[in-house]
Amino acid sequence: MIDRVHPLPPLRIRPPVSKELLPAWRELRHFLHAMGQSMRDLLPIVLVIGFFQLLVLQQPIPNLGEIAFGAVLVVLGLTLFVRGLEMGLFPIGESLAYDFARKGSLFWLLAFAFLLGFGTTVAEPALIAVADEAASVAAEGGVIGHDEPARETYALGLRLTVAVSVGLAILLGVLRILRGWPIQYLIIGGYVGVVAMTGFAPPWIIGIAYDSGGVTTSTITVPLVAALGVGLASSIRGRNPMIDGFGLIAFASLTPMIFVMGYGMWV
Repeated sequence: MIDRVHPLPPLRIRPPVSKELLPAWRELRHFLHAMGQSMRDLLPIVLVIGFFQLLVLQQPIPNLGEIAFGAVLVVLGLTLFVRGLEMGLFPIGESLAYDFARKGSLFWLLAFAFLLGFGTTVAEPALIAVADEAASVAAEGGVIGHDEPARETYALGLRLTVAVSVGLAILLGVLRILRGWPIQYLIIGGYVGVVAMTGFAPPWIIGIAYDSGGVTTSTITVPLVAALGVGLASSIRGRNPMIDGFGLIAFASLTPMIFVMGYGMWV
């Protein structure tokens, strides 16, 4: 007589940590994954430098220990930066855009767009560095005085000019999303304005103006502005986030060139 086989109890797989520590464990896994992506992104740079240093120049890498330590810091910094964007700036930008769209107040939405562009640009580290360098060069070229107050005033004026231009650009981009205007016409009009201003601006300000358009779209401005556009397009019926949600960064790059060249003509 065959004995009846009793079914085995279900296998329970316990998580490696307790329930209280589970959120921290998940965050650690996300962080390690982001670190792996950062290392993968930096790998081509390391390979290019190693190839030219060792095979083309045929010289050993100087201060290898310091360079390796610096590379580790770069990986950690890039990982923390990207993870911070995912946890903080992107969600808050999208949620604010959604809340303002649901509130239905055009004035407050446009005011928020302008102040967001202005505030993020004023705090942009790359713009601060370019403005300080431009003030020093302008003082050496005799455009402004050589004293410290003159350089600080010039640098501050340049930063505020760029910040106002970016604020107006984000405001215009939000209007484009709300009205459904084609982006190509606005971009073409912006480039026409840049070319026209180049013909009238002083030669010494043109390069600074072009660089100002590039440095505004950096570490602080891009995440919040991109999240604003995507969140706003996602919350409005009839708008496609892929088509209407992007393009604000292009406005933020164009308008500073025009405004800075105007600033150079005024100064």
